[in-house]
Order: sequence, then structure tokens, then C-alpha cells
Amino acid sequence: MVTLLTVNNINKHYGDNLALANVSLHVPSGICYGFVGPNGAGKSTLIKMIASIIHDYDGNIQFSHNRLRIGYVPQVISLEETVTARDNLNFFGKLYGLRSNTLKIRVNEVLSEIGLTESGKNKVQTFSGGMKRRLNIGCAIMHKPNLIIMDEPTVGIDPQSRHYIFQMIEQLKNDGCTIVYASHYMEEIEQLCDEAAFIDHGQIVENGTIENILQKHAVPSIYVKGRRCLPDEIEHDCSVTSKNGGHLITTSDPLSAMEKVISFCKHNDGGIERLELVKPRLEDVFFSLTGSRLRD
Repeated sequence: MVTLLTVNNINKHYGDNLALANVSLHVPSGICYGFVGPNGAGKSTLIKMIASIIHDYDGNIQFSHNRLRIGYVPQVISLEETVTARDNLNFFGKLYGLRSNTLKIRVNEVLSEIGLTESGKNKVQTFSGGMKRRLNIGCAIMHKPNLIIMDEPTVGIDPQSRHYIFQMIEQLKNDGCTIVYASHYMEEIEQLCDEAAFIDHGQIVENGTIENILQKHAVPSIYVKGRRCLPDEIEHDCSVTSKNGGHLITTSDPLSAMEKVISFCKHNDGGIERLELVKPRLEDVFFSLTGSRLRD
């Protein structure tokens, strides 16, 4: 897989505060790459460096594509709200060099892609937060970028707008676009991203494909809920914690643990209400590496 973006030993200070420390990573072409971490972790600072908004830092950022077109979706909505959605798209399209009929066609295409065709002639100040977020993305893709950088694009939006944004990201990937996606919503990273970097206190604590991160750090476990369904040997040999009226059993051999639970219930008149393998979650991996949960 071809590397599109390389970040080498980035350090960034704001006064005496070290915002990023020795950050290095590689972003392959044609994937969605996630930056995940709590607010204040350094995600937005790194995003702005990649988008060439911040230039004052140590280290270097390199792109392998000589004719790279970059689209940037800032966390703060950057629209002129006193004019229409169509006017905003026209403005950004002209900034990117689109003119006349090409511009008109592209505005119509983008309005369709962001689900705002019927609202194109309405002033942005009448839009919901989710509609503004979608239009914000639309402005960034007017020139069909090879790389689009999104900084927390789904903060405070409705489910319909979130669905549109997810659909757009999948379509962008299908079209060969590379997406750098910063979020503190771990479920979004799991759903959208092929690879990710965990950022906490300005440092990358882990990075790689989602699958490899889970395989490397996730602890196998099962969940059981019921009446007299927990063998003594399970409690002795495994880590057992109470959860939602049942028991979360952490074990290196979850299938064997399930067999023991079932056998115990059969021979001790136990009753299983719920028994399942617990799917590893990135949120739990992040907690195990940093000691903190993601927070709004």
C-alpha cells in the first residue's frame, strides 16, 4: 500500500506547554485514518499542521503525491450564514478555481451528496446544526480533493446528518480519496476507519490497523447472567467483575470458560439468562493504555 502522508518527529510548543511530542506516523493512500483521543490531546493541532494552517513546529510532514488536492473541514463551522447554501458552495468553488458551467454542475453534485438539494436556496442561518456540518463538508469537497482532513465533523449533530456524513466518507473512499478523521467518538473510529492513532497528552500511545490494535491489546472475555451459573473454579482462575446484573469474565480461553459455565449449570440446576462472547472494543483498549476514558 502506497504511503500518502508521512509525519516525522513532530514537536509543538505553545509557550511552555508541549502540545505534541515526538509524533511520527504514516497514512496509506485510499483509506480512512483516524486520530482518536480526548479533547485537548493534540488532535486538532496535528490536523492543522497537516492542512498547512500551522507552520511553526519541529519535525516535518511529507506528501508523496505531487499534485495533491487537500480539503479541510475545521471543527468550527466556517460558513457565511447570511447567504444561501448554494452561495457558500459557489464561493468555495471559485476559491478552488472552478468557473461557469463547471462550477454550477459541481454545486448541484455536492448539494446532492450532502443531502441538501431541497435546501440549496435557503439561508444557512435557518439550518440546523447538522445541516451546517454537512454544508461545511460540502465546501471542502468542491474541488474533488485527493486528501480530505476532517476535524470532529459530527460534534452535536442529529442522526440523519451523521448518517449522511458516514455515507459521504464511504463514497469518498470508494472514489480513491484518503481521509484523515479526528474524533473523540470511539464508535465512529471503529465504524469508519481502517487505521488509527491513539493520541493522549500530545503523544501517540498506539497506532496501526483497527484489527491489529484490537488483537494486540484486547483481552478475551465472556458475559454471563443468570441464576447459580458461576463455577467456583471460574472465580479462582479468571478475573470476574460484576456488570449489569451479571458477570464479566476475563480469560485467555473464553470458549473453555463458556463450556465450564454451561456444564456447571446443567449439574447444579442453574439457569442461564444470557451467555455471550464479548467483542473487544477500542474504548477499552484506549483505557488500558492511558488509564482514562474518552470524554466530551
